[in-house]
Amino acid sequence: MKQTEVNAQPAASAAPRQRDRIDAGPRFTERDAIRLNNMFRGTDTAEMMRTVIRDGLVGDLAIVSSFGAESAVLLHMIASVDPSLPVLFLDTGKHFPETLAYRDTLVERLGLTNLIVLSPDAEDLEKQDANGLRWSYDPDGCCEIRKVRPLAKALLAYDGSITGRKGFQSATRQGLPRFEIDTSDAQGRFKLNPLASWTKEMLDSYFAEHDLPRHPLEAQGYPSIGCAPCTSKVAPGEDPRSGRWKGWDKTECGIHSEVTPLPGAQDDNGANDPVF
Repeated sequence: MKQTEVNAQPAASAAPRQRDRIDAGPRFTERDAIRLNNMFRGTDTAEMMRTVIRDGLVGDLAIVSSFGAESAVLLHMIASVDPSLPVLFLDTGKHFPETLAYRDTLVERLGLTNLIVLSPDAEDLEKQDANGLRWSYDPDGCCEIRKVRPLAKALLAYDGSITGRKGFQSATRQGLPRFEIDTSDAQGRFKLNPLASWTKEMLDSYFAEHDLPRHPLEAQGYPSIGCAPCTSKVAPGEDPRSGRWKGWDKTECGIHSEVTPLPGAQDDNGANDPVF
């Protein structure tokens, strides 16, 4: 039987005890985003995405797609590299039927194999939007229930997310970097905006070059397409996102900016706090 010798030397001569430490810091910091922005300055977008995805430069990635008017460009680019990359789609229960049909068309056409449909929590809907009309008097609260919370929960499994935001879409999106850090939940998660500097002409050229199908509502005057109750047609020359939440002092759904916390929620342990 193997015996273990016991060191009987005085404790004073023993090596100092090493304390275990938990690194609670963010996974990535602004310095990491600056480094990657500098690394890929001047690099073609498709080449940048191939390198980022294949080399795992930002860890586990997922693309968040609305399957809107211009979504096919980024989805095609990513499918060309890795069609199994998770595609997160927020099914708010308020989408145009054309959007859902377009989603299915693109998934099949591009060979995407990992579509993940995110839905609002049934208890949240029952307690805070039972009649489904919250959009009509509190669009921030509606977006929080149907978009912000489900996405925040899903993104806990990833080190970074890919968005389709573009600088030309609105004044609030001008100057977008390709790489930024989402520090809203202290995780230090990367947020990639591959098309940040793309113009409408560049997008149209990509559609034509790769023969990609357009969203059926785009030709009807909807250059930016979200939930049906909060999306209006846009007149020629107007801001492409001016048809979103028309009449409200609101330009984002909340997954890319803060939203107003829902009033009157009790014992939610911060669930109503803005997370993006």
